[in-house]
Amino acid sequence: MRPAPRILIAIPAHNEAAHLDSVLSAVRAYGLDILLVDDGSTDDTPRLIAQQPVHCIRHPVNQGYGQSLRDAFAFAAAHRYDWIITMDCDEQHEPRFIPDFLRAIADDHADIVSGSRYLLPDGNAPPPDRRRINRIITAELNAALHWSLTDSFCGFKAHRTEAMARLQFDVTGYDFPLQLWVQAAALGLRVSELPVSCVYVDLNRTFGNGLDDPSHRLATYRATMARELARMDELRRVDALTRPNQPAVRPAVLRLA
Repeated sequence: MRPAPRILIAIPAHNEAAHLDSVLSAVRAYGLDILLVDDGSTDDTPRLIAQQPVHCIRHPVNQGYGQSLRDAFAFAAAHRYDWIITMDCDEQHEPRFIPDFLRAIADDHADIVSGSRYLLPDGNAPPPDRRRINRIITAELNAALHWSLTDSFCGFKAHRTEAMARLQFDVTGYDFPLQLWVQAAALGLRVSELPVSCVYVDLNRTFGNGLDDPSHRLATYRATMARELARMDELRRVDALTRPNQPAVRPAVLRLA
C-alpha cells in the first residue's frame, strides 16, 4: 500500500487582516500543514500570521501573485510535500471544498486539479469585466491547447509538486495562470476540474499595476499566453532531454463530480 501523500495548503496574502483569522480557522479544521505567503502586507497581516501555527514566507515588498505561488511551490518541493493546494485568503475560496480536492488527489488521475466557479449553479455573479475576460481567455486557451477548461483563472487548485518542478516559471503577476496552463499542456500534464462556488466578497478589490483597466488586463493575458505558446516546442524538447523515454501526451481536461 502506498503511503498517504504529504499535502500542503498554501495561501498567498496581501493586506488580508480582515479575513485571515477566519480563513485559517476554517482551513485548520482539515489537519493539513499550512503555508502563508505574506506578499509585502502593510496592514496587520504580519502580526496576525505570527500568532498562527503556520509556516510563513514574507516578502518585504509586494512581489505579485505569481511570485507568491512560485515561492510556495519551491517551499513544497524543499520540504518534500507531494501535493500543494493553493487558495486565496479573501474568503472567496471556501474551505469546505478541501475534501473534494483531497479525494481527487487520492484518485491520482491528475497532476493539476483546478477549481471551476462555473460548474455549480450556486454562488454570486462576478464583476462583468472579470467574467468577460475569463470567458475570452478560457476560449482562446481551449482553442490553442485543444482543451475544455471552464475556468482558467480560479486560484483554488491542487498541484502535484513533482509536476510543478518541471515547469519553468518567470511570471510574477496575475497573468501567472497563462504560463501555468500552456506549459502544463506542453509537457503533457494531466488536468482535471472540479466545481467550487463562485464567491465575491468585495467587488471593489483591485489588481494594481495597471490591470484594473480591462483592456490592459486582457492584452497582458494575451501577451503572456502568446509568448508561452511560442515556447511550447522548446519546453517539450528540454523536458524530453531531462526525462527520456517519456511518451508524448496531449492531455484532456477531466471533469470531476
